[in-house]
Amino acid sequence: MKHARAWSRVLEIVGLAGLLIGAIDPLEGSPIIAVGSGLAALAALLGRTKHRRLLCWSFALVVAGVGAMWVLSALGGIGGSTGRSIWWGLLVLPYAVGWIVGLVGAILTVVELSRRPAPRDGCDGGVHATGGA
Repeated sequence: MKHARAWSRVLEIVGLAGLLIGAIDPLEGSPIIAVGSGLAALAALLGRTKHRRLLCWSFALVVAGVGAMWVLSALGGIGGSTGRSIWWGLLVLPYAVGWIVGLVGAILTVVELSRRPAPRDGCDGGVHATGGA
């Protein structure tokens, strides 16, 4: 379990980077954002942080919104000459909400994990609190 908590710090930083890098181009970067959101949620679960439920919901929202965006894009988009109302764009709204919630949750989780002491592996050189070597 100690290794899982150690990996959670790395996964959380990689997930946060994915959320930020993917936002440069929201359509083409949506797979990166989805993976980053998933890594942030996984890191919160492994690290047993307070924000794991928030990040799992964020991941679900991002996946639903990205799926809707890709389907609508494959169908030719919305508005204009497509014949689909601009209101179909509301199906993409979970993507934006999930990204914002994921970004906040990932930042809070990075802060929480950085304030925790590093996990110990049990090898402290033979020095014990009782004074013996």
